[in-house]
Amino acid sequence: MSKRTKHSNRRTSRKPPASGRKPSLRLTTRDLAASVDELRAYHRRFQSLFPRREQRAWSWLYLCGQLSNLERKTIEPMVLGLIGPEPNAIRAVQQYIGQGHWATSPLLEHAQNLVADWLGEPEGVVIVDGSGFPKQGSHSVGVAHQYCGHLGKVANCQEGVFLVYASHRGYAFLDERLYLPQDWFSEEYRERWQAGEIPDRLSFQTEPELGLEMITELQQRAVVPFRWVTCDEAYGKSPAFLEGIEALGKWYLAEVPSDTRVWLRTPAVEPPGPGVLGRPRLHPRVKRTAPRPQELRELLQNLSPTLWHRRVIKEGSQGPLTAEFAFARVTPVRDELPGPRSWAVFRRSLGPKMEVKFYLSNAPANCPEPALVRISGMRWPVETAIEEGRGEIGLDHYETRTWPGWHHHMAHSILAHLFLIRLRVLFQKKSGLNYGASASINRTSNRRRNGGGAGYSRHPPVSPTSQLCCLSVSSQANTFAIGQTARNSAQGQSLVVIHEVS
Repeated sequence: MSKRTKHSNRRTSRKPPASGRKPSLRLTTRDLAASVDELRAYHRRFQSLFPRREQRAWSWLYLCGQLSNLERKTIEPMVLGLIGPEPNAIRAVQQYIGQGHWATSPLLEHAQNLVADWLGEPEGVVIVDGSGFPKQGSHSVGVAHQYCGHLGKVANCQEGVFLVYASHRGYAFLDERLYLPQDWFSEEYRERWQAGEIPDRLSFQTEPELGLEMITELQQRAVVPFRWVTCDEAYGKSPAFLEGIEALGKWYLAEVPSDTRVWLRTPAVEPPGPGVLGRPRLHPRVKRTAPRPQELRELLQNLSPTLWHRRVIKEGSQGPLTAEFAFARVTPVRDELPGPRSWAVFRRSLGPKMEVKFYLSNAPANCPEPALVRISGMRWPVETAIEEGRGEIGLDHYETRTWPGWHHHMAHSILAHLFLIRLRVLFQKKSGLNYGASASINRTSNRRRNGGGAGYSRHPPVSPTSQLCCLSVSSQANTFAIGQTARNSAQGQSLVVIHEVS
């Protein structure tokens, strides 16, 4: 066999990364060694948050497993691929994820601190969205026959609610919640409730309530800077969610259903008092002489053609994403009374299949229209982050059925994804590519260069076409895999990172 044939066979035998995407950067052996050093430093930042030494060891293995080029990133393949056929290790990691006594909140707060340091901007955007995880059977905590966004249909699944942060400098996960359907609070589910180790203090919350709870906690911590909150109509149709965002002093741009009712002018309201026939009126009401509210789709039909203007929303993978926009100041209906004065934003797609989206925003009247156009296109970071989570780190590759297990896996996934965001920034800087730079990992030097995060306008916008630079790298030049050796001893477990370049 000729050298050329041998080289050709070796090249075709290489597997693509777990995501199936071709790598966008060619990395040297030195780059790959630096990645391992960066990962060690990254894990050292939060390993002290685990109360026990063995938990720190298994968190390291789980992180390496999620960042490896394993096709299936559940516990058994992780252990087999990184340690070897050790049944005790498999059981230990299963216990660590499924029943381990360690809190996720310190890890998530640590991740939020890093997001603020690396990506934070005063004009940052927080995006809330749900994602379904299809499941077989009925014993996984929170599983139900419900709408699954991942499949686009009603299916047997679990539903998670996620917060993602986006700025000119990048995007990353911030927080997560598992939605527990109302049926799970009935006596019929008591046995499954206990088997899943669901905390007794929980009460039923809708997905918008879970989203608002996370945003409220984020605001109360006052670590991650943001001005905007955006969401799809599943959250935008909840007046309580929108009122809660406004009460936090934040601006929202929320997609809402087309039948959302508004007044063009705020109607007069009659206070409680004597009725026409002498019967007292206990609640305020809109004056009977006021015009009726209109649905947004009705208002759309009456918009003057001169109000429509073509705007560029963002740069897409095939060129600029463009749509036509119209704006109006309206007063939405809230409990049959006038709500706060708001922006109604109408976005009309171009092309033969015209699609119209409707938005409401509590941004002030002097908010520039281009800002509303930009925020209307800021749904992609949450969709991209969830897609990357599934493809790169095994966000949906879990087999645990318990409440602690789901949250343990998701906390690890948030940290693993954030590390990949960090790697992408490092290698883009090295290669001269720039999809939106991140600040340095060093908090002090970051403040010195960027003036405490205020100079965000110097960074070009992050692009939805940019890709993660994963530890699982495959190219014509080399293949990199991260492995691990665990040795049991009287002193505990010694974890060794091994990298191989061919």
